[in-house]
Amino acid sequence: MAKEKTFTPSLQEVNASVDAEKRKGFRKFFAFLGPAYLVSVGYMDPGNWATDLAGGSQFGYSLLWVLLMSNLIALLLQSLSARLGIVRSRDLAQASREMYPAPVNFCLYFLAEIAIAACDLAEVLGMAIGLQLLFGLSLNTGVLITVLDTFLLLFLLNFGIRKMEAFIISLVFIIGCAFLTEMFFAQPVLADVAKGLVPSIPSDTALYIAIGIIGATVMPHNLYLHSSLVQTRRFDRSEKEIRKAIKFNIIDSAIALNLAFFVNAAILILAASVFYKNGLFEWQRYKMHTSCLHPCLEPNGHLYFFAVALIAAGQSITITGTLAGQIVMEGYLNLRIAPWIRRLLTRLIAITPALIAINFYGEDSTGDLLVLSQVILSMQLGFAIIPLIHFVSDKKRMKNFVIPGYVKLLAWLSALVIVSLNVKLVIEQLFSFLSNDAFGVVAKGAAVLVAIGAALLMVVAIVYPFLKNKKETSDTLLHGSKVEFVPEAITSYNKVAIAVDFSGSDQKTINHAIMLGGTKARYLLIHVVESAGAFVFGKDVRDFESTSDNENLKRYEEQLNEMGYSFERMIGYGDPKHAIPTIVNAYQADLLVMGAHGHKTFKDMIFGTTVDSVRHKTNVPVLIV
Repeated sequence: MAKEKTFTPSLQEVNASVDAEKRKGFRKFFAFLGPAYLVSVGYMDPGNWATDLAGGSQFGYSLLWVLLMSNLIALLLQSLSARLGIVRSRDLAQASREMYPAPVNFCLYFLAEIAIAACDLAEVLGMAIGLQLLFGLSLNTGVLITVLDTFLLLFLLNFGIRKMEAFIISLVFIIGCAFLTEMFFAQPVLADVAKGLVPSIPSDTALYIAIGIIGATVMPHNLYLHSSLVQTRRFDRSEKEIRKAIKFNIIDSAIALNLAFFVNAAILILAASVFYKNGLFEWQRYKMHTSCLHPCLEPNGHLYFFAVALIAAGQSITITGTLAGQIVMEGYLNLRIAPWIRRLLTRLIAITPALIAINFYGEDSTGDLLVLSQVILSMQLGFAIIPLIHFVSDKKRMKNFVIPGYVKLLAWLSALVIVSLNVKLVIEQLFSFLSNDAFGVVAKGAAVLVAIGAALLMVVAIVYPFLKNKKETSDTLLHGSKVEFVPEAITSYNKVAIAVDFSGSDQKTINHAIMLGGTKARYLLIHVVESAGAFVFGKDVRDFESTSDNENLKRYEEQLNEMGYSFERMIGYGDPKHAIPTIVNAYQADLLVMGAHGHKTFKDMIFGTTVDSVRHKTNVPVLIV
């Protein structure tokens, strides 16, 4: 018996908490601004800084075009993530749980958690380095101090999502001002900066760093985060207003991610102006500790602006990383734990390898840890991008808001570029690991098995939605499609209730009902809306799914009345186990007819628990067709 998949609203404590419904003009537009700024800080984390510093110090301005391309890809993917959340009221983790089987979802969840921990590792190191640059603290002390920010998120959430957005925007403003000041002191040659926007790869080393820049730019946890944050806005769920919300969020993303591009470009330009211009071509990649940065950044106060920006970036990403962790845990596992426990666990997982590396391998090992964190993020990236593209390309679920063909093409090309480059990066790291005699056969064998398992999971993530959609399409009608109903047989049933779900089984369900009731009986068509909004707002919900379902039910009613039957309709909201019996009992029906093969979002009535619950809560015969 299949287990029901129930969904609570994503980030329930702030879901639909910002009212954008009654605002007009610019006030309505500004009500939608905010989510992308929380997302944008993920594009300014210390992992990005490390790759930007490496590219600028070794190759001057020549890799600026890689940053620009990465930013355009990120804008495309974040807009798709926002579209998913707005249209379906599902975050990426919830949509994955709805689409993929449990074993695949558990693997995807595990990878997402590793990616969040790896991202948090970069933030821990970034904060510690910033504190060391400003106050001369040891990295050990700085890492331990980062535990104290565990409870900052809980404090901010008490003031609502808008206050949190304002706090993050303030940190982004600090980062931007710090690098604007740095740019003024660095005095880059604008003509050379412009040349860096022309695509070129000076060497194989430059290609490696370019791969690192792309892998560090598009963060997997940001895709989960954005699809949830857009659901904090409450607005009229008509088709026109949904399209307007999508447009506003694209504008929001464009502004926020372009600011992130400015920060990353400023870091690369700073490295080119300070290191490359002074002949420091051999500055070690990803090396960000004081002994390297202090001599070159101290003049004109570079060092202190850099440190302040580093701390602001680390603190802001700490907050958004915590939210992303909550989203993936609740979305994939339908499991909710106390936010402070969630935050503390994530931070402890992050500081443990940092403390071990610093104490056993010295402060120089921070660079290696940053490399490791970016490789882990690179490995996970495809497992977030590919399901996202599948979901927003699904005509059956996205309906009129499915992405157009050219956007789908661009999305798959972006996925191909990112996944291919990251696969190359991972393969190179794997071969380097296998050729290192310091590791034993068991460790090398485990690494190979993990790589093979990841490859197989990637294949499943790509292929499974195509197979599932093909199977569902063969059994499911388009909403509102005309079907043949059998006008036969009059019996003693006077009031017949019929539960429908707009699948291929509706035809048989309604045929059996009217065979039993004939033309003299009265009929009630019942459908239950199960969107996240329906669970929260009940009959007051006005999302796209409820509006669409009501129209489809109306078409059934009109068609059957034209055939000479007496039909009316009723929409329920939330859990079918409660909504269907309530409607049937209020109608005082003589018979309830239910279909056996609804699509799974309608709880798969015959194999799930809905039918048993309905039977026990009604006093009339229940016919399962």
